[in-house]
Amino acid sequence: MAKRSRKPKAPKSAVKRSLFAHEERERKIDRMGDPLAVLERHIDFAAIAEEVDAAAPRPSQERGGRPPYPTEVMVRILALKHLYNLADEALEFQLLDRLSFQRFCGLTDSSNVPDRTTVWHFEQRLREAGAEEAIFEAVQRQLHRSGYTARCGQIIDATIIEAPRQQFSGEEREILEQGATPAAWNRHERRQRDTEARWTKKHGRSFFGYKLSVNADGRYKLIRRIAVSDAAEHDSRHFSRLIERGNTGAAIYADRGYASDQRERALREMGYRPEIQRKAKPGKPLGERQRRRNRRIAKTRARVEHVFAAIPHAAGAGIRCIGQARATFQLTVAAAAYNLRRLAYLREAGIEPF
Repeated sequence: MAKRSRKPKAPKSAVKRSLFAHEERERKIDRMGDPLAVLERHIDFAAIAEEVDAAAPRPSQERGGRPPYPTEVMVRILALKHLYNLADEALEFQLLDRLSFQRFCGLTDSSNVPDRTTVWHFEQRLREAGAEEAIFEAVQRQLHRSGYTARCGQIIDATIIEAPRQQFSGEEREILEQGATPAAWNRHERRQRDTEARWTKKHGRSFFGYKLSVNADGRYKLIRRIAVSDAAEHDSRHFSRLIERGNTGAAIYADRGYASDQRERALREMGYRPEIQRKAKPGKPLGERQRRRNRRIAKTRARVEHVFAAIPHAAGAGIRCIGQARATFQLTVAAAAYNLRRLAYLREAGIEPF
C-alpha cells in the first residue's frame, strides 16, 4: 500500500497577536528610554501654556464652532516641531503615526489630532501677538527656578540661517531697496518672494537668509539672549543687546569679528572682563602672546558651537518660512525648545546647579 505523503507544515510566524499589544509596546519604549518621557519629567508645560494664553488669548467661542485644542497640547506640539525640525505636513503624519508623539501630547486615546491647518493657525496667532518672547521668557523662568542661573561668563556669537534662495533682477533689486514691491509681481509672487532676507558671503561661500545671534552662558550652554536680523547685517550690531546683566561671571567671550578697542573699553567701564579674540591688522601679524590668548579664548568660546549644532535651523537645515517676522518667531521658539531639551538633559544627568 502506497504511503501517503504528508503535507509540509507551514512555518511558525514570529508575529504574535495580543489584546494588550499597545500596552506592551509602551512598556518596551519606556525600557529603551523615550527622550520625550525625559522632557515630560522635567519641564512644566502647563506654566508655558499659561504664559502663551496671557500673551495670545484663545479665540472667543461666542459664535460657536469646534472648540480649540488645549493650549498645553498645542505648546507640546510646537516643541516637537522645532525639536525634530518638522514641516506642518510631516508633523501631522507623525502625530497620527508615532506612539511617542501621541503619549507626549496626551493624544493616545484621542479620535482626532491637530492637523497641519490647526498648527499653522496656532503659530499664526502667536506670531501676530508677538508671543515668541513670552515663550522664551517662560522657559528662562523655569531655568532660574531649577537653579540653572547664568554662570561662568557669557559667550556671544552669531550664525547664518539659510532661507529658500531668491533671485532678483537688477531692476527688481533697485525697487526692493527703496522699500517698494515690483508692480509686475502677481499675488502669488508677492506671497512667495522673501524680500527681507539678504545675501552675504562667509569663507568664500554665498548665503541667503537671516542671522541668529545668541548669548550662551559658559557653564550650562543655555541660551540667555537672542537676536535675529537679515544675513547681511554685521555680527557686532547686536552685541550690546545680547549682554545679560545676571551672569555671575565677569568674562565676555567672542571671536575676532567683535574685536574693537572702543567696545573693550566700554565693557571694562561696565565691570566686565572682555575676552575677545584679537584680529591682525594689515601688514602687522599677531605676536605669539596674542596668538596664545586667542587659543585660550577659543577653548571656551567653542562651547557656543555646540549650541548651534543642536538647533536644526542653525545646523544647516535652514528655515522654510518667508519674511523676517516669521523667521524671528521660528528661531526664537527653536531657541526656547533647545533650552527645554538642555534643561531636561542637565537634570536627568544629575548635573546640579551651584
